[in-house]
Amino acid sequence: MEFDLFAVLLLKRRREAPQRTKAEENALQDEHLAFLARLHAEGHLLAAGPVKGLPGSDVAGVCIYRGSVDEARARAAGDPLVRAGVLDLESFSWWVPGGAVRFEPVRFPHSMAEVGEK
Repeated sequence: MEFDLFAVLLLKRRREAPQRTKAEENALQDEHLAFLARLHAEGHLLAAGPVKGLPGSDVAGVCIYRGSVDEARARAAGDPLVRAGVLDLESFSWWVPGGAVRFEPVRFPHSMAEVGEK
């Protein structure tokens, strides 16, 4: 049986993250979304989104990348929220029977202003 390999990255809030103004947080969030949209457009990032409803968890979001964990972590290290010390990465490999999971091409939002346009 053939298997597809994906890298799953959990984006975890750092408890000791530097304090920022609301304007700085908003700017970083927009940079983060633009970064994810670029990786998706390039074909590296297959899916990404925030996580809610995990009491006591620091997990803020999940990203699924094509390929190995090492490749995904190398790309995700450039995320503005990771570089700014807001998020840490936890990662693992996910093998699924070939073709069992499919990701359709969609347009990722490039800013919070686009997220608000529902």
